[in-house]
Amino acid sequence: MTSTGASAAIPRYSVAELNGAVASLLERGFAPRFLLDATVSRPQIKKGHLWMTLVDDQASISAVVWASQLGKLSFVPEDGDGVVVVGKLNFWSSRASLCVQALDIRPSLSSVLRQFEQVRERLTAEGLLDPARKRPLPPFPRRIALLTSQPSSALADMLRTARERWPATGLLVVPIPVQGPVQAEICRVLQQLGRQAETLGVEAVVIGRGGGSREDLAVFDNEEVARCLAACPVPVVSGIGHEDDTTIADLVADLRAATPTAALVALLPDRHATLQGLRQQARHLRQLVQWRLQAEGQRLGRERERLLGLHPRGLLASRRQHLLQAQQLLQALSPEHQLARGFSLLRSPDGSLVRSIEQLQVGSPVVVQLRDGRADAVVRDIQAKAQPNPSR
Repeated sequence: MTSTGASAAIPRYSVAELNGAVASLLERGFAPRFLLDATVSRPQIKKGHLWMTLVDDQASISAVVWASQLGKLSFVPEDGDGVVVVGKLNFWSSRASLCVQALDIRPSLSSVLRQFEQVRERLTAEGLLDPARKRPLPPFPRRIALLTSQPSSALADMLRTARERWPATGLLVVPIPVQGPVQAEICRVLQQLGRQAETLGVEAVVIGRGGGSREDLAVFDNEEVARCLAACPVPVVSGIGHEDDTTIADLVADLRAATPTAALVALLPDRHATLQGLRQQARHLRQLVQWRLQAEGQRLGRERERLLGLHPRGLLASRRQHLLQAQQLLQALSPEHQLARGFSLLRSPDGSLVRSIEQLQVGSPVVVQLRDGRADAVVRDIQAKAQPNPSR
């Protein structure tokens, strides 16, 4: 730099001096307190302080509620809440960082949520959000279309998930803008894809977008985009934003997934689980065949035995066995069998069997029949069997 008068007129600062000058300018030129209409994005507690981002459809700024003030709030916002903030500016000159210090927070409706509610009411009245109109997803789609920005992490995740789960499905990547006033372009792509879906062999459509603030997803609350999704001739799966984000496109779609990756998980079968299921079915079929063969073998065995039993030789053998058993029974019951065991029969002279001492008299003759002959005898004494005493 030369030592001319022109160069001497240019102010010269250190970094600290420059940041201090900016801080002084803000303090002098900005109201000490103000009202700010905004939507809360990603609130989180860090070391007792509530940090968040305040956004509208065009800009964003960081904000904080210090721990000393947080307990005094009557309303603590959540992600996506429209608010009116009573605040002031905090400027940290050491790092040139600007932040809104929220002194009070009051609930209100942001333009994004207001649009969401208005479009939902109209589409609900027309029945476009009726669960009964949801179409089932194809179990094994041959080809699907992926509508998202390209390149993007959402597309990379969807492609990776598709390869891992079911690589047999063909993928048609259709780039679309996913942020800002781009509803006309999204509708044009959807309408063109709908006309060519049958020719292209597309059986389902996935419309996806990665994470971002709720305001970044505003285009998916657009009424015309919702109507184009409803008119799509094939089932639509939405995977837009984060798990907690819900857009009109999610409500119109045939299936709403929490993320783009979850959309592919919901649409495509898991090849490992499918392979395991096929193996189990194969084992089950083999068992069924084995059980059937065993049952038929047992039935044939019974029929064979029945036929053998009806054969003349079998009948003769059965009758012979029956007669042999009857003969053995008769032999076991015959008096000769008892005599052979050492017993004897006592008969009167006329041949009748003596069964009781009442048939005998002292001096009367009797005949004793033994196994190998008979003997004549005379009754010399008769003794009755002692009867038990019933009183004992």
